[in-house]
Amino acid sequence: MSPREPADPEGTEAAGPSPKDRFVTVYGRKPVLEALSDPALQVDKVVLAEGADQRAVRPLLDAARTRGVPVRRASAQRVKVLAGNGRQDQGVVADVIAPGMRTVERFVAELGHDAGARVVVLDGLTNPANVGMILRSATAAGLDGVLLPRRGAPSIDPLVVKASAGVAFHAPVLRAGTAAAGLAALAEAGFVLLGLDGGGRSSLFDVELGERVAIVVGGETDGLTDDVRGELHDTVVVPMASGVESLNAACAATLACFELARR
Repeated sequence: MSPREPADPEGTEAAGPSPKDRFVTVYGRKPVLEALSDPALQVDKVVLAEGADQRAVRPLLDAARTRGVPVRRASAQRVKVLAGNGRQDQGVVADVIAPGMRTVERFVAELGHDAGARVVVLDGLTNPANVGMILRSATAAGLDGVLLPRRGAPSIDPLVVKASAGVAFHAPVLRAGTAAAGLAALAEAGFVLLGLDGGGRSSLFDVELGERVAIVVGGETDGLTDDVRGELHDTVVVPMASGVESLNAACAATLACFELARR
């Protein structure tokens, strides 16, 4: 989120990283005040709608002044655009610096040539609660990255932050325009790409894993997208008993995260 439009609205890297690769956008008076009140979070700026109720936003202004956080004014419509949620922004948004967030390209460059790495990739998920829980699980498992594409997945907003119990601010989030584009960059860097799928050819618990591996979790309803399937080296399944057909996406991702950590 930034008062300026991203130079590259389609999410390609040619024009440089998007502001969404640096910040978690928080909107609404209570979430913004909570962010400003948390000394562990670094707030880059607050954007306040012109004509906002001064009495209602006074605690925000006081907290921002105490922290030395700049407050910028913008039209109410502009704030809605920045928040991406016109019904719940309450005329205020804030950029919280996410220290663990980076582009896939930067992540790969920082790995070096010989280091192993474990990554989970989100493909087509739509439920912010699932995204937040996966961010929490992956961070708890010590994974090196969670690839959250700019398109085809929820942004990291207050709903995702709440589901992650605040971990989303610090999670090792990797950004790419799409999941397929991010997977292509990982494959070029030597990652083996495995997709979680009910018809997978190997068990998640038995498949051979290389030094660098990424496991893809598909959407809640449709599973893996066709574009992502075209990038995969193989598919794996979580074996289940008693006729159970599938697991919730966040549950399956959590199993994958801790299996990667275990091995």
